[in-house]
Amino acid sequence: MKPIPTGKLVPTDKGYDLVLTRTLRAPIEDVWASLTESSRTSRWFGPWEGSAGTGSTIKVQMVHEEGKPWMDMHIEACEAPTRLAVSTTDDSGVWRMEALLAETAGTTELNLVQHVERTDVVGSSGPGWEYYLDMLIASREDKPLPDFNDYYPAQEQYYTDLVAQR
Repeated sequence: MKPIPTGKLVPTDKGYDLVLTRTLRAPIEDVWASLTESSRTSRWFGPWEGSAGTGSTIKVQMVHEEGKPWMDMHIEACEAPTRLAVSTTDDSGVWRMEALLAETAGTTELNLVQHVERTDVVGSSGPGWEYYLDMLIASREDKPLPDFNDYYPAQEQYYTDLVAQR
Protein backbone atom coordinates (compact mmCIF):
# COMPACT_ATOMS: atom_id res chain seq x y z
CA MET A 1 0.00 0.00 0.00
CA LYS A 2 1.40 3.37 -1.03
CA PRO A 3 1.64 6.05 1.67
CA ILE A 4 -0.85 8.90 1.44
CA PRO A 5 0.49 12.47 1.81
CA THR A 6 -0.90 14.36 4.79
CA GLY A 7 0.87 17.72 4.89
CA LYS A 8 -0.84 21.10 5.05
CA LEU A 9 0.58 24.45 3.97
CA VAL A 10 -0.40 27.18 6.42
CA PRO A 11 0.23 30.89 5.68
CA THR A 12 2.28 32.82 8.28
CA ASP A 13 3.64 36.36 8.64
CA LYS A 14 6.99 35.21 7.23
CA GLY A 15 5.84 32.81 4.50
CA TYR A 16 4.33 29.41 5.17
CA ASP A 17 4.46 26.52 7.59
CA LEU A 18 4.45 23.03 6.14
CA VAL A 19 2.75 20.97 8.86
CA LEU A 20 2.70 17.17 9.01
CA THR A 21 0.95 15.36 11.86
CA ARG A 22 1.27 11.88 13.29
CA THR A 23 -0.57 10.35 16.25
CA LEU A 24 1.36 7.90 18.38
CA ARG A 25 -0.09 5.59 21.00
CA ALA A 26 2.55 6.44 23.56
CA PRO A 27 3.14 8.87 26.41
CA ILE A 28 4.63 12.21 25.44
CA GLU A 29 7.91 11.53 27.30
CA ASP A 30 8.49 8.39 25.23
CA VAL A 31 7.83 10.19 21.95
CA TRP A 32 10.10 13.04 23.12
CA ALA A 33 12.87 10.50 23.71
CA SER A 34 12.44 9.23 20.13
CA LEU A 35 13.10 12.79 18.93
CA THR A 36 15.95 13.72 21.26
CA GLU A 37 18.00 10.67 22.33
CA SER A 38 20.76 9.78 19.86
CA SER A 39 20.30 6.03 20.38
CA ARG A 40 16.66 6.45 19.33
CA THR A 41 17.06 9.04 16.55
CA SER A 42 19.62 6.71 14.97
CA ARG A 43 16.81 4.20 14.32
CA TRP A 44 14.85 6.50 12.02
CA PHE A 45 16.77 9.68 11.19
CA GLY A 46 20.35 9.39 12.28
CA PRO A 47 22.55 9.60 15.35
CA TRP A 48 23.79 12.88 16.73
CA GLU A 49 26.69 13.93 18.90
CA GLY A 50 27.57 16.95 20.96
CA SER A 51 26.09 18.78 23.94
CA ALA A 52 22.36 19.30 23.44
CA GLY A 53 20.32 22.19 24.78
CA THR A 54 18.88 25.50 23.70
CA GLY A 55 21.54 27.52 21.90
CA SER A 56 23.80 24.53 21.23
CA THR A 57 24.93 23.16 17.89
CA ILE A 58 25.13 19.40 17.47
CA LYS A 59 26.34 17.17 14.62
CA VAL A 60 23.68 14.93 13.05
CA GLN A 61 24.35 12.10 10.62
CA MET A 62 21.79 11.71 7.84
CA VAL A 63 22.05 7.92 7.58
CA HIS A 64 19.26 7.61 5.00
CA GLU A 65 20.72 10.20 2.62
CA GLU A 66 23.28 9.52 -0.08
CA GLY A 67 26.77 9.39 1.40
CA LYS A 68 25.39 9.44 4.97
CA PRO A 69 26.65 13.01 5.52
CA TRP A 70 27.05 14.74 8.86
CA MET A 71 25.60 18.22 9.28
CA ASP A 72 25.53 20.91 11.93
CA MET A 73 22.13 21.43 13.55
CA HIS A 74 21.49 24.40 15.82
CA ILE A 75 19.01 23.91 18.65
CA GLU A 76 16.85 27.04 18.73
CA ALA A 77 14.57 25.81 21.53
CA CYS A 78 14.39 22.67 23.64
CA GLU A 79 11.32 22.68 25.87
CA ALA A 80 10.93 19.10 27.06
CA PRO A 81 8.66 17.35 26.36
CA THR A 82 6.57 19.62 24.13
CA ARG A 83 8.75 21.61 21.71
CA LEU A 84 12.01 21.16 19.87
CA ALA A 85 13.02 23.83 17.35
CA VAL A 86 16.13 23.39 15.19
CA SER A 87 17.78 24.95 12.17
CA THR A 88 20.40 23.86 9.69
CA THR A 89 21.90 25.17 6.48
CA ASP A 90 22.67 23.24 3.31
CA ASP A 91 22.91 23.87 -0.44
CA SER A 92 19.16 24.63 -0.51
CA GLY A 93 19.47 27.33 2.17
CA VAL A 94 18.34 27.51 5.79
CA TRP A 95 15.92 24.91 7.12
CA ARG A 96 13.90 25.83 10.22
CA MET A 97 11.93 23.02 11.84
CA GLU A 98 9.87 22.44 14.94
CA ALA A 99 8.51 19.32 16.56
CA LEU A 100 5.46 20.13 18.68
CA LEU A 101 4.01 17.46 20.94
CA ALA A 102 0.78 17.25 22.93
CA GLU A 103 -0.58 14.29 24.91
CA THR A 104 -4.16 13.31 25.59
CA ALA A 105 -4.95 10.13 27.55
CA GLY A 106 -1.68 8.37 26.68
CA THR A 107 -1.77 9.30 23.00
CA THR A 108 0.70 11.86 21.68
CA GLU A 109 0.15 14.08 18.68
CA LEU A 110 3.32 15.12 16.89
CA ASN A 111 3.23 18.11 14.56
CA LEU A 112 6.35 18.50 12.48
CA VAL A 113 6.56 22.06 11.18
CA GLN A 114 8.92 23.26 8.48
CA HIS A 115 8.98 27.06 8.37
CA VAL A 116 9.05 27.76 4.63
CA GLU A 117 10.27 31.01 3.13
CA ARG A 118 10.85 29.59 -0.38
CA THR A 119 7.95 27.53 -1.67
CA ASP A 120 10.04 25.93 -4.44
CA VAL A 121 11.33 23.39 -1.89
CA VAL A 122 7.89 22.16 -0.77
CA GLY A 123 7.46 19.66 -3.65
CA SER A 124 10.55 17.73 -2.54
CA SER A 125 10.67 18.42 1.19
CA GLY A 126 7.06 17.37 1.86
CA PRO A 127 7.57 13.80 0.65
CA GLY A 128 10.85 13.68 2.57
CA TRP A 129 9.19 14.60 5.86
CA GLU A 130 6.37 12.10 5.20
CA TYR A 131 9.07 9.45 4.76
CA TYR A 132 10.96 10.40 7.91
CA LEU A 133 7.82 10.53 10.05
CA ASP A 134 6.78 7.10 8.78
CA MET A 135 10.33 5.92 9.55
CA LEU A 136 9.80 7.18 13.11
CA ILE A 137 6.54 5.24 13.42
CA ALA A 138 8.05 2.06 11.93
CA SER A 139 11.09 2.24 14.21
CA ARG A 140 8.91 2.65 17.27
CA GLU A 141 6.68 -0.28 16.27
CA ASP A 142 9.58 -2.55 15.21
CA LYS A 143 8.16 -2.75 11.69
CA PRO A 144 10.13 -2.75 8.43
CA LEU A 145 11.29 0.72 7.45
CA PRO A 146 9.52 2.29 4.48
CA ASP A 147 11.11 2.78 1.07
CA PHE A 148 11.79 6.39 0.04
CA ASN A 149 10.86 5.52 -3.54
CA ASP A 150 7.24 5.15 -2.37
CA TYR A 151 7.28 8.83 -1.33
CA TYR A 152 9.29 10.64 -3.94
CA PRO A 153 8.46 11.44 -6.68
CA ALA A 154 5.00 9.89 -6.05
CA GLN A 155 3.97 12.62 -3.56
CA GLU A 156 5.71 15.53 -5.26
CA GLN A 157 2.58 16.63 -7.17
CA TYR A 158 0.48 16.70 -3.99
CA TYR A 159 2.95 19.12 -2.40
CA THR A 160 3.41 21.17 -5.55
CA ASP A 161 -0.38 21.55 -5.70
CA LEU A 162 -0.42 22.83 -2.09
CA VAL A 163 1.80 25.69 -3.21
CA ALA A 164 -0.24 26.33 -6.36
CA GLN A 165 -3.45 26.61 -4.29
CA ARG A 166 -2.00 29.53 -2.28
